[in-house]
This record gives sequence, structure tokens and C-alpha cells, in this order.
Amino acid sequence: MAFARLAEWLGLGRHAADARLAAITRRREELAGFTEEELRALARRQRGAPDVVETFALAAIAAERVLGLRMFDVQLMGALAMQQGHIAEMQTGEGKTLAAVPAAAWFALHGRGIHVLTANDYLARRDAQWMGGIYEWFGLTVGSVSQQASAGQRRAAYACDITYATPNETGFDYLRDGLARNPGELVQRPFAFALIDEADSILIDEARIPLVIAGEVPEEAALADRADAVVRTLQPYIHYFTDEFARNVQLTDEGIARVEAAFGCGSLFEQRNLGALTAIQNALHAHALLRRDVDYLVKGGAIELVDEFKGRIAQNRRWPAGLHTAIEAKERVAFKSQGRILGAITVQALVGLYERVCGMTGTAATQAGEFWKVYGLPVTVIPTNRPVIRQDLPDIVYADRAARNRAVVEEIRKVHQTGRPVLAGTASVSDSEQLSILLQHAGVPHSVLNARNDEAEAAIIAQAGALGAVTVSTNMAGRGTDIQLGGNPPHDREKVLELGGLYVIGTTRHEARRIDNQLRGRAGRQGDPGTSRFFISLEDDLLVRFGVATNPDVDSVQRAAEGQNIEIRQTLWKYESVIEHHRREVWTLRREVLLSPDWSAASLLSEEQYAGLAEAAGKGAVETAGRRLALAVIDDLWADYLANVAEFRGGIHWVSWGGRDPLHEFLTGVQEIYADFERRLEEEMAAAFADAEIQEGEFRFPDEPQFDRGATWTYLTTDQPFGTLGERIVKGLRRHFARR
Repeated sequence: MAFARLAEWLGLGRHAADARLAAITRRREELAGFTEEELRALARRQRGAPDVVETFALAAIAAERVLGLRMFDVQLMGALAMQQGHIAEMQTGEGKTLAAVPAAAWFALHGRGIHVLTANDYLARRDAQWMGGIYEWFGLTVGSVSQQASAGQRRAAYACDITYATPNETGFDYLRDGLARNPGELVQRPFAFALIDEADSILIDEARIPLVIAGEVPEEAALADRADAVVRTLQPYIHYFTDEFARNVQLTDEGIARVEAAFGCGSLFEQRNLGALTAIQNALHAHALLRRDVDYLVKGGAIELVDEFKGRIAQNRRWPAGLHTAIEAKERVAFKSQGRILGAITVQALVGLYERVCGMTGTAATQAGEFWKVYGLPVTVIPTNRPVIRQDLPDIVYADRAARNRAVVEEIRKVHQTGRPVLAGTASVSDSEQLSILLQHAGVPHSVLNARNDEAEAAIIAQAGALGAVTVSTNMAGRGTDIQLGGNPPHDREKVLELGGLYVIGTTRHEARRIDNQLRGRAGRQGDPGTSRFFISLEDDLLVRFGVATNPDVDSVQRAAEGQNIEIRQTLWKYESVIEHHRREVWTLRREVLLSPDWSAASLLSEEQYAGLAEAAGKGAVETAGRRLALAVIDDLWADYLANVAEFRGGIHWVSWGGRDPLHEFLTGVQEIYADFERRLEEEMAAAFADAEIQEGEFRFPDEPQFDRGATWTYLTTDQPFGTLGERIVKGLRRHFARR
């Protein structure tokens, strides 16, 4: 199917798309003289079997009448690409929000709903309101979901023809629905179509981050405090050693002996000491590998993770329970319970639930291979409405960071004296603050936008293009906001244009070229002048990691890094695909129990036991109790499954030391864990009914209070803080083969 779409678009389909664009233009001209009532009547006739040309022409006319915006041909080209099931690459400032409307309307007119997944709650709410008037012409309803929405508000939003939401909120609602104990608790209807804004950020950067729903069983913090105290006494190279770029840390024999003495526990590696070993390893990771103001912040008395791709605080995100608790112990802040994981899904798996997916972003072409390999989504590069005249100057390379930083400050100082606005992009919070200090010493007034003050983002970005403005920012990917030359309002636009527009300075190169391109793309929008230049040092992480010791070809290094990261993500998916398969099987079973009138408790009980129960209390009572019991048992056993898989996964990479295939071992082990889930499901159903009492024609179970799930909460977990499972496996294999 995906190959057919690709062939259609790249071959004769491209000519067909041009012909469609011409047809849309002709039809738009024909419709220009129609009254609003006539246009609305034509639009509403599209319900059920929409015609692409008619729908797009009507959407373009509606945009003019409702918003006063005339859609460019390139916006309609982007919409056509999305309607074909592609990722449309459209540069910053080209009007992607409006370009999505004809495609979203066309999908919605089929009557099954479309989710427009965007980067944050603000954009979801803004775009739903902003574009809602266009959709209304077609008789389509529009809703949005935010983190603060109630269950009723969410249910209403998902019932709309078009629902704007973040993938996180959509995923969390999916997980909550997966724990519903009665049909009235459900908020979502079956998934049909998805249009993904900032597709590279959502489908690549955030695709592997698990969304988690948890409850019950708070963790024990005392052990974390004890482990933290012990680890503070350990010395690097004596008690432990780190492999910095493998993101791993290990105790030495002397370190093991010191820990065992401190705990008085005998061998640290005995089964009874598993909790202590895990706590020590987490504390080691927290102290040796994770850096404050780079990997996380301490803000408001809590640990806040930093999104490396966006430079913002990663809202509501945590590391796995034990590690997050170890960081809290390290920084001496209050512990927050992580809870027992009841369900989890990655964005990649969530997107796989939709029948058809398309998207748009400012930077996708460099990742076209990954979009195709992972999602079967072709990338179509849409030309700009006006030629890009931005000057992308060659990189300047320095021997060390100090020399690079001096050069950056001097460049900013000289440009600032002319009044030209400057945007300097940095890789981390600490880098942005270090540059800020250097600029202060140089007497350069400036603003800083990073995860410490991301609530001030809108105000800072609004004036980043003003005359004389200097803005230091962490990563600009997924900001969703354009920088206006001359400020907001753009009183000094002409002066800034005369000075050459916005000057973008990059202070390092990212592993992915598209992240650098996101920064470059802040200048030179809609044909405006602008300049970009990267100042890099041979001490930058990217170059050190790949062993570049001379004047580097950065593009080739980035291509190598991108290729390696694609392989790592694909390797990881091989490991997780079996878990996703099991999750879908359990989801299907659970939905059948919850909703199907044909489901029977007889499917989980022996024929003899079912017959006896039916005779004792009546078939209706057995079925009513059976549904209630089955849902509770499935949820409990699935939580056990997830915990067992997590424990098993934690050590699987070590099998490479024994010469075994870690993928085969993992798949085999997880399949055994799932077989145990299936066996225990029938056993626990049978045991519960065997222990039940019949009172007034109803079954009363001894563990009835446990049927109440209690409070649940959701969060994201960064479960690969030291590299992905694939990276660790690959490194293990490398070590194995290096010894042979």
C-alpha cells in the first residue's frame, strides 16, 4: 500500500498532483462570485464522499472569507501531499497550520473523525479555534483536548469530526480507556485518521518515549536514601568506572566490596539483595552519568527533565521509578511516588493504531529514509512561496570550546553594535547560561530562553526580531512560533530588513541535521533576508563521539550519526514489537470483555466449573460477575507482565557476553512471560470463583476491595537515559566480538 502511494506520487502521480492543483485553482476562481450561503451549501454536500478538488477549492475560499487569508499554491500543494498520505516538508513561515485545513477537512468529511496531533496544548487550542470557522462551513465540528480537560470535555472533543490534541494527551486517554471498568468511562472512539504537525519531532524525537499510566504501590524511598549515602563515598576509577559515551557505569571489585560492607548484606549479587543492587546501580547512574542543568533541572523543589530536542522542560516526564527516586535523593528534594505501571504505550505504537497517517513539518527531507522505513510515509518537499535568500555561511571550526565561545561573543558583539537582531542557539541549559554570562561580561544586553524560563517563551520570541535584540536560546525545534522582523508589532521592520534581517548563530552541531536546519530556518522566512552560521569546536560532543581530531566534514559526521541512530531505533523496535503485539492482544480481549454482548465467562473457565456456577446462581449472575472479575484480573496480570518484562529487559544485554543472540533470548523470554500471563488469567479466574460466596443471587469475592482500581496518574518515562536498549546491545556485541 505504502509503496503504491510512493510510486504514484513520484511517478505519474506528481503530474496528477499538478493537474489537481490547476483544477483547484480554476474551481476556486469559479466559486469566487458565489454567496456565502451558496458556498456553505456546496461544502455540506461533500459529507460522506468528498471530492478532493471541490473540497480544497471550498476550503481555500472559506479561508479568504473567514480569516482574510488567501492560500498560496504551495499551501495547497502541501495539503495535496498530506491528502495522499505523505509528510509535507514546508519551511518555517510558509503557513503550515492553514495548509493542513483542506486535508483535515477532506479526511473528516468521511465521517469517522481525524486527530490533528500537534506539539503542545497551546497550539492544539489555538489552531482549533483559529481554523474552526473554516471547518464550520462544511458542517464539521471541531474540538481540542488539553491537560486540564475533564473526562466529559475529552469525550466531547473526541466525538467531534476534527480533534486537535497532543499525542501525549491522546495516548494517555487511550491508556485510561484501557483501564475502564464500564463503557460509560470511555472517552475515545476507534482511531481512523491522524494528521501530525511537527512530524519529525513527534514521529522521530519523541516516538520512543513511553507514555505511562500508574497507580497503587508507592515506592520505598528509604533504600534510595541509603544507597545515595553509600555512593557519595565512592571514588571514580577506584570504586567504579564509566564509559562516558556508552552511558554506562560499573562497580569495580573494590567498589563492590565497599558497598557490601556498608550494607552488611553479604554478596550483593544474591537474589535476596536484588533491591539493594538495583538501588546502588540507580544511585551510581544518578551521580556519575546524569548532569544537573543538562539532563535535568531542579526547579520548584522538584526534578524537571530537559527535552534535549526542544530545550524546554519535558512536562510531566520522569525517569523509571528507581532512577528518578535516585536523582531526587542526589539533589535532596522531596520524593514523588512513581507507582505501579498499569499500562504503557509509545507514540510510535500509538500512531500505528491509525488506519491512515499523514503529516507536515519544517524539516523532514534529511530523515526521509527513516520516515519510509519505520512508518511507510513518503516525504514530499514543498517549494517556498518566495525564493529563500538567506545566506547560510560556512562553519567556522575552533580547536577548543573556549576559543569558540570567545569568537561567538565577539561576533554577537559586533553585529549587535549595528542594531541587527541576533539569535544564538545552544545545546543545553548550562551552555545557554554560560554564553549569557560571557555576554554580560562583554556588555551585550540580551534575553535567554531555556527550560528555566520557558513560561516566558512567547514574550521573548515576540521581540527576538526587534532592532538591537540579542536572544540566547536552547534548541528551537518544535517552538511553533515565527520570529517577526522589527519586533511585535513590527515597527522597525524596514530598518531590520536594511541591516540584513535576523542573524542566526549556532554554537554547536546536533547529531541530526534537521535540528540545525530548524535553527537556520528561523531566519529568511517568506523571502526575507537573513544569515546563519555555525561556530563549532573539536571538543563538541558530536565530533568527540565520532573521533574527529582534525578539521571535520561535519555533514558526513552527521550523516553517520543519523544512520547509526536509525539502526539503533530499528533495533529497539525489533525488541519492543513483541511487547506491542501482546499489548494489542490484551487490549482486544479487554475490549471484548467490556463491550461485546457475545463475550462469555465460559471462555476463561472450564466447562465443568461454568456449568456448576450457572446451576448455583444462574447464568446471568455468572456473566455479570465474570465480566467484573475478568477486567480486574486482566489489569492486575498485565501490570505483572509489564513489571516482569522490565526486570527481564534490564539485564538482557549481558547475554552477548556469553555468545548468545540477545534478540532471540529476549523474544523467547518475553513470550514465556506472556504465556504465564495467559495461564494465570484462567487460573485466577477459576480460583476467584471457587472462593466466591453467593449472596442474594450475586457472587461476592474475597478480594472484592481490590476490584476498585483506586487513583491513577499518567506521566512519560525516559527509559533510555544511558542510551537505548539497542545501543547497549550493540555495544555489548562490539565488546564480545572485540574479545574474540
